[in-house]
Amino acid sequence: MAKFILSIDGGGIRGLIPAVILVELERRLAASGRSKPIAHYFDVIAGTSAGGIIAAGLTCPNPDGSGRPACTASDLVALYEQEGHEIFQTDVFARLRRTLLNPGSIFDERYSADPLEKKLKARLGERMLSEALTKVVITAYDITERKAKFLTNGRSSDGKASDDYLFHEVARATSAAPTYFEPALVQNFTLECNETLVDGGVFANDPALCAVLEAKKLGYHDEDLHILSLGTGSNNRAYAYSDACNWGAFGWIDPARGAPIISILMQGQSSTTSYQMQRLYGARYLRLDCELKNASDELDSASTKNLPKLRLEAEKIIAASSAKLDAFIALLPSP
Repeated sequence: MAKFILSIDGGGIRGLIPAVILVELERRLAASGRSKPIAHYFDVIAGTSAGGIIAAGLTCPNPDGSGRPACTASDLVALYEQEGHEIFQTDVFARLRRTLLNPGSIFDERYSADPLEKKLKARLGERMLSEALTKVVITAYDITERKAKFLTNGRSSDGKASDDYLFHEVARATSAAPTYFEPALVQNFTLECNETLVDGGVFANDPALCAVLEAKKLGYHDEDLHILSLGTGSNNRAYAYSDACNWGAFGWIDPARGAPIISILMQGQSSTTSYQMQRLYGARYLRLDCELKNASDELDSASTKNLPKLRLEAEKIIAASSAKLDAFIALLPSP
């Protein structure tokens, strides 16, 4: 029996790209008589960072108790297009005051996490990961225990349940990109302890393989898996030797340069995973992504100039892969 996986990459404000693609997915599903929420059509939805926020929005039950998801794809597009500038907003005066009181704080993260936390909590409420509308896996990294975390509602084939968390804390944790936001302190309700987590992009910016492993843990057969993987645009900047050789330790993590070490690690992992998935699953794996030609590849470029360019990149992906997207949609469950 066919099983369907939706995997969504990390990429900061570039999460707008997969969100726009998902709006088109919703539209095409509705046109074919399938108007239920996206979570209804996928057995596993996985996300990292921006993709983790999208995965949470699609699978978290709406706090209003309606049984609908907390967010539609259009809601998530609005989050990036209309509120992204509030999430990636530098309060220069607050930073100056903090620096005067504590000179060491000049090395603080670039952005306050408060606006992001408020927006996530407003949308996801106090719903628990165990309440998800389908199986979900969201990545993060525990910097205390020094191990990867796969935040999920799935049970293993032996019946063991996963640890439980608040959805809004999971979304905050997966998007806690080092140098951009401070780590997230989240409560593990199963173990009754707090965990210090950062962005899952440090090890799985493309979580497709993580999703496949979760599917296998659930007892799904490898030959039944069909994967739709959504990227956030591959990085387009080149780093010249003449520049990089003089960066030093701070230069490699400098957010003003787009945090080169973070950018390189995320892009390297995503491109490697995409190659591996193509080799493993062939025609049962559909990757929708592009090289960013005009839009900025910076994780925090939420300007009114760049956002339309990101949307245009998404529309180009849809146009270039229209037939393949239709073929994948044709496989999804009917009402």
